[in-house]
Amino acid sequence: MSSTVKPPMRDALVAAAFQLFLERGYEQTTVDDIVALAGVGRRSFFRYFPSKEDVVFPDHEGCLADMTAFLGASDEKDEPVQRVCDAARLVLRMYAENPTFSVQRYRLTKKVPGLRAYELSVVWRYERALAEYLRGRFAGRRDGTLRADVIAAAVVAAHNNALRSWLRSDGQGDADSAVDHALGYVQSAFGATPSPSVPLTGEQPEDVVVVVSRRGAPLWRVVQEIESTLGRD
Repeated sequence: MSSTVKPPMRDALVAAAFQLFLERGYEQTTVDDIVALAGVGRRSFFRYFPSKEDVVFPDHEGCLADMTAFLGASDEKDEPVQRVCDAARLVLRMYAENPTFSVQRYRLTKKVPGLRAYELSVVWRYERALAEYLRGRFAGRRDGTLRADVIAAAVVAAHNNALRSWLRSDGQGDADSAVDHALGYVQSAFGATPSPSVPLTGEQPEDVVVVVSRRGAPLWRVVQEIESTLGRD
């Protein structure tokens, strides 16, 4: 006789909560309702989730820890804007691992103002993690803190724009391509500027000089102005 493997208690609580949220509505569902459906006690619920709001966002703490570790493992060779864009992709990966749950949460969050406020606090924590990393990389530079905060905000805005578009499509389409496209704007605006190419011969690029002269000026005067511009005697 085969036995059914029960999901971990944490997952069971999340599943029970969302089943009730969809059937009754978020506001009409209590913690007691959730633990009754999951077949556990209240103490078990609060062992995993400090509040009912937290059960809606069960994966963000782990994702934030992964992002912090990813940024902490960086070194000076990593281009900082590229690094924070790659860190943002960790959040996308979390959503894309379970599209059905992510879409349900998105719809629920849109309906409940309290959950939207909670979600904003979560987003702010991601942004602060990115900004703190960039502040360290830009330390000592002129406007380093300002640059770090602006880039962090831009990364979050670009990522969330693409993510929400994907969620509105019920998780259809290529989320990776959408986020890559959005983050490309951030990298083109704030990323490292490529150094000018050097000819393969090793010769230095030729200077280009533009001289402005009055119409009708004699040729000898034009030549004199060119020689003066080039620094010739």
